[in-house]
Amino acid sequence: MTLRRNRIRRRDTPVAWLLVAPALLGFGVFFAYPALRGVYLSFTEFHVLTPPKWIGLDNFRQLWQDDVFWNALGITVQFVVLSVLLGVFLSVLTAVMLHRLTQSVLIRGVIILPFLISGVVAALVWQLMLDPQLGIVNVWLRELFGQPVFFFNEGWAIPTLAVINVWKWMGYYAVLVFAGLQAIPATVYEAGRVDGASELKMFRHLTLPLLRPVLAMVVILNIISAFQIFDIVQVTTKGGPANASNVLNMYIYNKAFSQFDFGYAATMSLTLFAMLIVVTFIQLRLARANESDLD
Repeated sequence: MTLRRNRIRRRDTPVAWLLVAPALLGFGVFFAYPALRGVYLSFTEFHVLTPPKWIGLDNFRQLWQDDVFWNALGITVQFVVLSVLLGVFLSVLTAVMLHRLTQSVLIRGVIILPFLISGVVAALVWQLMLDPQLGIVNVWLRELFGQPVFFFNEGWAIPTLAVINVWKWMGYYAVLVFAGLQAIPATVYEAGRVDGASELKMFRHLTLPLLRPVLAMVVILNIISAFQIFDIVQVTTKGGPANASNVLNMYIYNKAFSQFDFGYAATMSLTLFAMLIVVTFIQLRLARANESDLD
């Protein structure tokens, strides 16, 4: 029996490799090679027209003394904090409303629609809606308060971009939280009602603890997507005015494709990648995301 099984395994091995080969090829060409090439370029001086020149840690020393980089990092952190706090709160609120008030598949589909729209289209739509002269939001604000609001000025740019980002991603995260709510047994709530707990107490002491693994995943996905914000900023503000919305990815993009300093841009990308790994690891440990109170 064992001999026959080994023969079948040897016969199937070439077919298995043949089936896996396209995926492995795509992974190597479009992920592994660019990633390793980016790590190599971060230690070089590379301006496209000349071959990369190895300079060791010089790019990292420049990064440490680069005020624009630290300013862009600070702006990015502001954007991430606003996006995560607002995004997680609205996602949980929406998921709870879906769970308690309706089971309609149509409503769930409508809520997730913004996630299916590209970031460029979402940014264009919101830019038109918030236009200080013709935007429908400012038309209403003028009728109510007599003056428009310049949503993309120096003070409002980051909060406005955070709201657009939350609008785009909230439906997706709400569906994830909704799936977590569906996994909580109804007997848990029945026991809570027997003990006389109010809806608010059950939400605080039962729902939130039991949702911890899902919420940890939502927070981590939210942080990663917020750190990677680019398309919405590029379409609406291009990092302005006066660098008020110059998030880290915008600075990396400008260094690479405006100043053609690909070596330094690769250094910043590698640093951002390392920061995301650290933040994700800390978040996983603090939230104990691999443990569930349902077990």
